[in-house]
Amino acid sequence: MPQSVKANPMVVPFIYPLDDFYLQENRVLPRVEAIPGERMPEPFKSLLVHFDDMTPTLEAFHKQTIYIDVLRHQQRDQFYFREVILRLENNHQPVEFGAIKIDLSLFQPMAKKLILEEHIPLGHIMETENVVHQCRPKAFFEIDADDFIGGGLQIPTGQVLYGRRNSLLDQNNVSLAEVVEILPPQKV
Repeated sequence: MPQSVKANPMVVPFIYPLDDFYLQENRVLPRVEAIPGERMPEPFKSLLVHFDDMTPTLEAFHKQTIYIDVLRHQQRDQFYFREVILRLENNHQPVEFGAIKIDLSLFQPMAKKLILEEHIPLGHIMETENVVHQCRPKAFFEIDADDFIGGGLQIPTGQVLYGRRNSLLDQNNVSLAEVVEILPPQKV
């Protein structure tokens, strides 16, 4: 039975750390429902239901380089949190809304510096800095675009979007990052 959440400012583990940002800002979560990956429609299934990093997946789909536009960030001890829009380099079109928690203590100084500069997506940093890792999707979901997510993705509120909760693990299965990745409507 799918987990579903009506609008309220509560903790919803299958969309962490997005729920944490909403709680801190006293924003009301839009409707969100966990769904099996196989139930996700295309092209979202191809873009989300896999064990690969999202940045190269989206770059291959859009045939463009991606950069991040940080909406909000904070640091709590060794953990760095941010909400971002991933944008295409050439036309600045938004291609993902993301919420991420990164354990900075697990990164070498150069990778940590690049993360804190807030321009290059984490997937690129991990590739260029040779950070050995694996992706482990924890949940797939549909979510209604609210003013915040819809505004960031430049789409109307109420539109149904698809996303995943993903863990990036090091070679010892320790979490380097927890990320929620939500995609706008796609043209096939």
